[in-house]
Amino acid sequence: MNERPNQGTIIQQWVQKAESDFTSAKKLFTVSENCSYDTVCFHAQQCVEKYIKALLLHHRINFPKSHDIGELIELVPKGDQIPLTPEEQSKISFYAIAGRYPIDGVEDLSRHDAELGLKIAEKVRNYIRNYLKIN
Repeated sequence: MNERPNQGTIIQQWVQKAESDFTSAKKLFTVSENCSYDTVCFHAQQCVEKYIKALLLHHRINFPKSHDIGELIELVPKGDQIPLTPEEQSKISFYAIAGRYPIDGVEDLSRHDAELGLKIAEKVRNYIRNYLKIN
């Protein structure tokens, strides 16, 4: 019979997936020719989303199947607020869609978008890794 993984194992799995997205975004960004900035932005958003979900699991808070970073941050206990502005929350949430699908009237994501996505991902990553005491 399969046993359910313990809370620590589940959190670790989310962190590993977040790290995979972070590493993918950084490596892809270093490709000078034909870099897919859309994909960098998508992986940056996924990194942020998965780290926030790991933090919510740490607090034993259920979360919806959502890519809306603002919605997820609202679930985080008030004393542990993730240091993202509403503008950063909105921008990184937008990358979940714009990084994968064409949107009428919206240009492809740019190098600037990718840089911003990586900056936001690194900020959330550092905050949550520090909070969870992960080296």
